Amino acid sequence: MMTTKVATTFDEIAAREERFQLATYKKMPIAAARGAGAWVVTSEGARYLDLYGGHAVCATGHCHPRVVEAIRRQAGEMLFYSNLVYSEVRARAAERLVGCAPAPLAKAFFCNSGTEANENAMRMARMRTGRERVITFTGSFHGRTADAISATFLGKYRDIGRPNVPGHLCAEFGSIESVAALADETVAAVMLEPIQSMAGVREAAPEFFAALRKLCDERGMLLVFDEVQTGVGRTGEWFFAGSVAAGGVVPDVVTLAKALGSGVPVGACLTSDAVASSIKENDLGTTFGGGMLAMAAVAATLEAVEADGMLENARLLEAYLRVRLKELPRVARVRGRGLLLGVEFKDEIAAKVHKALLDERIITGTSSDARVLRLLPPLCLLREEADLFVGALKDVLEGS
Repeated sequence: MMTTKVATTFDEIAAREERFQLATYKKMPIAAARGAGAWVVTSEGARYLDLYGGHAVCATGHCHPRVVEAIRRQAGEMLFYSNLVYSEVRARAAERLVGCAPAPLAKAFFCNSGTEANENAMRMARMRTGRERVITFTGSFHGRTADAISATFLGKYRDIGRPNVPGHLCAEFGSIESVAALADETVAAVMLEPIQSMAGVREAAPEFFAALRKLCDERGMLLVFDEVQTGVGRTGEWFFAGSVAAGGVVPDVVTLAKALGSGVPVGACLTSDAVASSIKENDLGTTFGGGMLAMAAVAATLEAVEADGMLENARLLEAYLRVRLKELPRVARVRGRGLLLGVEFKDEIAAKVHKALLDERIITGTSSDARVLRLLPPLCLLREEADLFVGALKDVLEGS
């Protein structure tokens, strides 16, 4: 049997990963070993303020005690059994999740990731309407599996997925006229990220969502919100759906992942009873979806967000950061809501700023817009931690 020794230095860890792991993302030059709250500790003991949260996943913070204890307890009872059996922890997670959602969202389907949730949302729409085509938008990103990447119209991603699944149409984000021109009797659904994070935290007016809801109802299409990033409190509300920013609009399906399990892989679709009535046994399925360990993480995540007042904290810190960031040179504006924020600079310096902040041990994110630095920190971020970021950004901008 092959044995390996534990690598401890960054160089050892990086060399081993490069040797045995297929290349994916361009990695930052750190090896994360531990985390607590908004902080990551590397293999060599350096502390980094994490304002990116591993692609918006660590919303409750790294190793939230409530989530850790729930996972530990569940792991000692049963790691997994599939949806072929009933489960108390699955029932509890589904009830809690539906309880956070605006009406008429009333049923949950659990899967493993955001891209899987989006694939199943499109399948639900096709089953409900008997139609095949789906409208998505310029700047959209919905995942990397076949149907989801074919629904993506951001940069090179759709080309990576060739040959694309047919039946995907592209409208202009924020333009109801563009949607109306495509929305014929062959279209099953309109699917969109209500805030386009990877495209540079692009937003649309509440009136756009209201017009979309009206158009979908008139033409027999389902409306799907991809809330893989905006869901589970990220915008200062449980969901973008039903919020003031959405014009009060609730879609027929909401997809979730990222923060839903605080780092345990899990995705979900939330849908109405009307849509659920079109789904029969064996129409949807996934081996690992709804597994006990993931469900324990979901229930504990929702409990932690509520118990610790993280929704209010996200709103308060958004307002605070907007004020502080406006004071800085070269900042044009702040995009987004809650703790999904894009710091837009007056010129294309986001990548340079990201690297300079990393040198100061602060992790942020970039986007497809070279002017926009993305912030996706834990919802438990403290004001003094926000101040550390603002101070560091000020020094970087004044020194560049």
